[in-house]
Formats: sequence, C-alpha cells, structure tokens
Amino acid sequence: MSHFTDLAHQYIDGEWKPGSGSWDIIDFNPYTGEKLASITIATAGEVDLAYRAAERAQATWAETNPYTRRLVFERALRIVEDREAEISETIVAELGGTRLKAAFELHLAKEFLREAVQLALRPEGRILPSPVDGKENRVYRVPVGVVGVISPFNFPFLLSIKSVAPALALGNAVVLKPHQNTPICGGTLVAKVLEEAGLPAGLLNVVVTDIAEIGDALLTHPVPKVISFTGSDRVGRHVATVCAQNFKQAVLELGGNSALIVLDDADVDYAVDAAVFSRFVHQGQVCMAANRVLVDRSVETEFTEKFVAKVKTLSVGDPADPATHIGPLINSQQAEAVSSLVDQAVAAGATALLHGTVDGNLVSPSVLTGFAPDSPLLGQEIFGPVALIIPFDGEEEAVRIANDTPYGLSGAVHTGDVERGVRIAKRIHTGMIHINDGTVHDEPIVPFGGEKRSGIGRLNGESMVEAFTTQKWISIQHGRSRFPF
Repeated sequence: MSHFTDLAHQYIDGEWKPGSGSWDIIDFNPYTGEKLASITIATAGEVDLAYRAAERAQATWAETNPYTRRLVFERALRIVEDREAEISETIVAELGGTRLKAAFELHLAKEFLREAVQLALRPEGRILPSPVDGKENRVYRVPVGVVGVISPFNFPFLLSIKSVAPALALGNAVVLKPHQNTPICGGTLVAKVLEEAGLPAGLLNVVVTDIAEIGDALLTHPVPKVISFTGSDRVGRHVATVCAQNFKQAVLELGGNSALIVLDDADVDYAVDAAVFSRFVHQGQVCMAANRVLVDRSVETEFTEKFVAKVKTLSVGDPADPATHIGPLINSQQAEAVSSLVDQAVAAGATALLHGTVDGNLVSPSVLTGFAPDSPLLGQEIFGPVALIIPFDGEEEAVRIANDTPYGLSGAVHTGDVERGVRIAKRIHTGMIHINDGTVHDEPIVPFGGEKRSGIGRLNGESMVEAFTTQKWISIQHGRSRFPF
C-alpha cells in the first residue's frame, strides 16, 4: 500500500486511471527531495465525470439501510488498523511528518472512522404539532446528495477522512480533491481504504488536480450541494464567495492565530511543555498551533528562560528517525516564507531569543519577543516553527491582546484557578479554547471550528449531521382542508 506508483492515479467511478491533462503533478518527499510519484492531472472534464458518477451512485446509497452502510466504515477501520505501519511510512515520506505526528494523525483518523460507524444511524426525523386540525407534520433528515471535499497538506489523511467518512455514512456521495503536495495521503490512499472496505463504485471519487487546470470547476459544478474546505482563509474567502453565488453551502475550516495565555498563577513548567508542543508539533504547520504565547509579566522571565531552554532541546532532522521532533516544511516556498518572516520581524526591531536557520526544507525553531504593538506579525498565521512571546500586565490586557487578531480558532489558558481560566476563556472570541492544556485538540463528537476568519460552520458529532444532511417537511392532511375559494 505504501507503493506510491500504485496509488498515483485518478479514482473515478470505481476505476483507477491517469488524468487526461497535459501535465503531471509531481509528488516529492519534502525531506529527501526524492520523487515519489507523478500523477497526470485531472481536467474539468474529469471533474464533471466524477460528479456525475457520484450523482448516479448516490440515489441507491441513500436508499441503502444505514445498518448496511455502517459496515463499510467498520471494515475501513480494520484496514487502517491492519496497515497502520504502512500508512505511517506514507505520512512520513509524503508530508515529512515525524513518527509522533504520524501516530497522532492515525489515532485521530481511527477515532473518526469509529464515529462514522455511529453517524450512519444518527439522523432522526421528527413529528411536529400543527395549528391546523387534522394535520400531521413530519420533518425528515435527508442526505444533501453530493459533497465536494477539498483537503489540506498538513493532516491530509485525517482531514480527508474527517469529512469524507461522515458525508458517506450519512448517505451522500463525495468528490475529493486532495492538496497537490499530498495527493496520496489526502486522496488516493483514502479511496483505496474505502474501496477495499466495500464502498460501492462511484460513491467516492478522487480528482488530483490544480486550480491552474480546472479553475473553479469543483465549486461551480451543478451537482454538489455542500463544499467542505480546509485550508487558508485567503482561499476560503474565494470558496465561500463562489459557493454563495451558486447557492451551495460551504463548511470552512480555516487558519488560526491562537493565543496560549500564561497567567500569574500558572504552573510555569507545565505551561512551557504545553506551549512548546502547541507551537512546534508538525513543524508548526497546524491551524490550531499556539501562534502567540501570552505571558504575565510577573512570570515572563522564568517562563521565557525555560521555554527557550526546552526549544533548544528539540531535534530537527529526518522525520523517519523516531528521535526527531521537527521535520521539514512541506515545500521550499513555505520554508523561504517562514524564514523571511523571521528576518523581517528582527529587522523591524523584534528580539530573536533563538534565530532559526534553513537547510533545504528543514527550518529550525525561532523564538521572538519584543514586538511593537502594531507589528503585522502579531496578527497573522505563521505556518512554521516560529514562537512569539508577548508579555502582558493582568488579565484584562491578556484578553485584549488575545482578541486582537482577525482569527479565532483555538486557544488555551494556564492558571492555578480553573474557574478564573473559564471566565477568561469565555471572553476570548474563538471557536475552541482549553484550560490548562495545549491548543491542538480534536475529538470526534465535540463541535470543531472557528470564529471570524477561522471559518464558518462546525464539524464532528451532531455538527456532521447539520453539515451533510438537510431537513424536509412533509405534511399530511387527515380529513379535508377548507379552501377560501
């Protein structure tokens, strides 16, 4: 299964075949630079074939007993468990994930497959009262039909499964477009697992392609009713706009600029551990990462010394080595962008307590402090191993700084007084926030999503039913209505 070339195809209507485009997407190992596979790109014509196949297959699938549908996800879970070692190798090779990161991604992917088994039985109809005598109001929960899923490069296997499996479990068909840098983990590997688990042909289609080739064809096509997109807020804004113009629902899971707040009564050593993990897991390429570490001035010196000391112990290098904490960024553009952000910040007056270096796609950690309050770096998402330490005086200022960003995805508050932490958490404009923990969390049944530019809508648990089904009112008049003419 880890043979990349076997999975280097489009998967449309149950068939594995090359795209008909005039160029190839090359899949590279971001650490070694080795070419893993090349995939001839899908055209807008193939996007149409994929959506039409999904539309044809969906009607029968929606009529299939949900107890039968759920068996597919039980088998898929077993396949992932059986092939965990192989899938882990694929994550390490294709996206430069460390062993720890691959294990974390697979653990969550399995949890979401377990939840997909449950979701097949989740939709419930209702009977509602009517002001009209003799009328029975039934409200049915029905699949939306076809869902388009666009997944990112950072947790591609997990974040594809996270939308694909629930959408299918709830009776829909799916067309999945993985990120160009992770076409296997985010696309064809998911299709292979579900194909082997017995998912009927046509219900999941994978198109490996690029906006340069297909434009907005994935979004404007008349078949899909919902688009589930995970990625940057810049692209998310475009997706939302095009979906609105075409009367489609968009579920958007976008970037973040989360604050981890260390109050004056926090356990400093524990807060350091939480902050280092929350900033540097998967090289900082995590939407929920603790982009900004806010520290009360009374503990700033102690925290900063311990934080820098711990960051210095992180091993940067080959992600296949179990001792590595920080592997490569996904590509050279990202590596250059992150390193130039650090250089710009220092040129603008910030202090580099650690100044990372770049070696190929490996970027070693930077720790910056001493920003001007209007520094542009404080308001943006940094998708790399760069920590910003920002001191504050008292909790009012902590809340103000934490909210001073266009994003609102995750966050954390460290304090010796849990209820004090909750009071502050309630005042932070964010979709998710954690007391005395890290900022990087996802669980199968809690509503996952962001405020402001961090997205629209929620995923997980009940929110999946909300996202991937619609409600239909059917009324029955027992007896006869009286019409006024």
